[in-house]
This record gives sequence, C-alpha cells and structure tokens, in this order.
Amino acid sequence: MGLKFGNLAKINGIVYFRLSPYEQKAFKGLISEGIPNLARRIQGRVFRSAPIFMAAYLVLNWAKETNHAASRKNPKDYENDT
Repeated sequence: MGLKFGNLAKINGIVYFRLSPYEQKAFKGLISEGIPNLARRIQGRVFRSAPIFMAAYLVLNWAKETNHAASRKNPKDYENDT
C-alpha cells in the first residue's frame, strides 16, 4: 500500500499550501506598514470613541465632586460646641 500516517486518504479538490516556519518572517513590514496602519485606524475611530470617553470622564468627575460635597460635615452645626 505504501500509505503513511499523514497520507491515509486521497482527497481530490483540496490544495494545501505550506511554508516552512524557517522561511517565514514574523515581523516583516512591522515598522514600514504596521505603524502607519495603526495611525490610520486610530484616526478613523477617534471621532466615534473620544466623545464617549469624554462624557464618561465628565460624569465620573461630577459624581466624585457631588459625593465629596454631600459627605462633608457642615461647620455651622459645630459652632456652639465647647
């Protein structure tokens, strides 16, 4: 038969392309293509996400200030204490 453990069946119509891991370049184009692509993506989404983050920051800041003012003691309540 001559069939080995990776080739037990003959499948028609499927083509496998393989590249040796020693021939791949994992970081090819990282600086020349990756950083400009990152900048382009950030520019495209900043107008959608920045207003949401700004609104969340303003609400959080308002809530902290309101909580601080509400939990403060009134000094006029203690004017006549000895």
